[in-house]
Amino acid sequence: MLAELVLKNRSNRRFNGKIKVPAKTVEKLIGLARLCPSGRNQQALKFMPITKPDDCDQLFPFLAWAGYLKEWDGPVKNEQPTAYIIILGDTLLGAKFEIDLGICAQTILLGAIENNFGGCMIGSIRREEVRSLFQIPGHLEILLVIALGKPVERVVVEEVKDGNIRYWRDLEQTHHVPKRAMDEILIFPKVS
Repeated sequence: MLAELVLKNRSNRRFNGKIKVPAKTVEKLIGLARLCPSGRNQQALKFMPITKPDDCDQLFPFLAWAGYLKEWDGPVKNEQPTAYIIILGDTLLGAKFEIDLGICAQTILLGAIENNFGGCMIGSIRREEVRSLFQIPGHLEILLVIALGKPVERVVVEEVKDGNIRYWRDLEQTHHVPKRAMDEILIFPKVS
């Protein structure tokens, strides 16, 4: 059921490094994104699967993890993602990628959950280093990296308290994610 997938879909930042995400599964997730709606049906997004361990190791240092957790440098070696998808915008086909990007990224993550994996959208990317590393042509804009793997951390959703939306970890390393209450996000029209 969709509601269950959405609830299970958290930004996972720690994975079991011994359990690899198969290349076929990554391609299957990209296949789901390919079928998503696209503004003006441009289909201007491209997807670069990164599934080889050496490639994953080389990509990792060019990504920033969990900005609110200032004391944490990201997952340790045996908790790093075992696959990634780099989402690219083909500027020869379009110029605005935001809506398609959101739809495709969320679809990929929901597909990962359905396949007993998890992931995290990463927008803090050292783009020029990644471009050079994987020889990405200049007309392809690096939009987002999705990290994938078998999650090992516990993530819990709770209500925002005192307006504080910052996620945090407790002493047991449970990751807490505050979400605004329904009465804070619903705005009803005023009819005169």
